[in-house]
Amino acid sequence: MEFVRRELVVADGTTVSYAVSDGAGPSVVILHGLAGSGREFAPTAGALRGRRVILIDQRGHGHSTRRPHDTSREAFASDVAAVISAESTTPVDLVGQSLGAHTAMLVAAWHPRLVRRLVLLESDAGGGTPESIAAMGEYFRSWPIPFADRAAAVDALGDEPLARAWVADLEERADGLHPRFDPDVMVATMGHVVTPRWDDWSQVAAPTLVVYADNGMFIEEQKAAFVAGNGNATRIDLAGASHDAHLDAFDAWVAALTSFLK
Repeated sequence: MEFVRRELVVADGTTVSYAVSDGAGPSVVILHGLAGSGREFAPTAGALRGRRVILIDQRGHGHSTRRPHDTSREAFASDVAAVISAESTTPVDLVGQSLGAHTAMLVAAWHPRLVRRLVLLESDAGGGTPESIAAMGEYFRSWPIPFADRAAAVDALGDEPLARAWVADLEERADGLHPRFDPDVMVATMGHVVTPRWDDWSQVAAPTLVVYADNGMFIEEQKAAFVAGNGNATRIDLAGASHDAHLDAFDAWVAALTSFLK
């Protein structure tokens, strides 16, 4: 599947990079999770062949501005709304995973005219603790960068699906390979997710599919409470999948996604 990369400079000067494929509308806009990029959803886009797909690198990620001044939830959602408005004259199908799902939820709540259908993979209204966020930052800072090559990156990060996605997305510089995100920006970004957005979630009017993984990051009580928080939401669970089900339970993920978007 061929993509054309485009950029949009938003009001605060941040450059938002995204990749667009040819296809029929309504467009499908996909948002990756924390420390990821649109690249990891290229296989999902391929499974939507025939549809126009837009893979956005959220601010602080991928090809977008690496160290944006504003890491608020409002800034993330505004970026996505700006891209949708620039690329589509009709409502889109908005898909997100983890952090991207949280962003997608807020876009649907705050910009209802832009969203036809909403798909949230491994998400809730928001949460986390300062301790868990700090630990995440320390993990990212522990990476022995620059990596000499991708084999060295695999040795350091492992060969699990998420690690392979990180390795595939590494940026080549003169001194070696670097991640396409900054640990401090990731910490700052997650600091804005700890406050649950229950009121915003309850206001989402678009038909919504909430997809959870059996081995994901949420316990059953969290899953049930989130789905119950919006009367337009339906739920499906993917057996044997992790938080990154789009990578390690691809067929089941695509089956759920395509069935709902039809």
